[in-house]
Amino acid sequence: MFALASTALASEQSLCSAAKGSFLTGTVTAAPKFAAATQTLQGIKLSHTKLSLRADQDGKVYDVAIDNVFAVDYVKNASSVPASLAAIKVNDRLELCGAKYTSGVGIHWVHTNCGDVPTTSAPNGWVKRFSASGSVGSNLERSQTYCYLWN
Repeated sequence: MFALASTALASEQSLCSAAKGSFLTGTVTAAPKFAAATQTLQGIKLSHTKLSLRADQDGKVYDVAIDNVFAVDYVKNASSVPASLAAIKVNDRLELCGAKYTSGVGIHWVHTNCGDVPTTSAPNGWVKRFSASGSVGSNLERSQTYCYLWN
């Protein structure tokens, strides 16, 4: 069972590398919190969900910034965490692919890049939750509804 899980994670890590992202797995240490938008594009408030994750790779606690507009169940200009992200709890296990902060310990850009060619500063990232059985779920940050804001 462990060998199968390790093989699956190695495959996920390879997918993240191909998407030009940094790969982290770990345990949530601070629950999701809503962060109000500091920027608006074409009337769409670019709010975030923030949480903390202790990474398996290095034991550090990472600040995780998740763009709400890419959440599968984002409600336009809502003032709350999307339900799919609010369902993440302390001690849940997550898999992240994104761009690590250049200063401090954190990761962002954990969302689709809307079909653009991925780069290390704009990877084709994701947020995935592990189930109780250890299997990884689908990307919670895959919505492309608002990709037109950047195209």
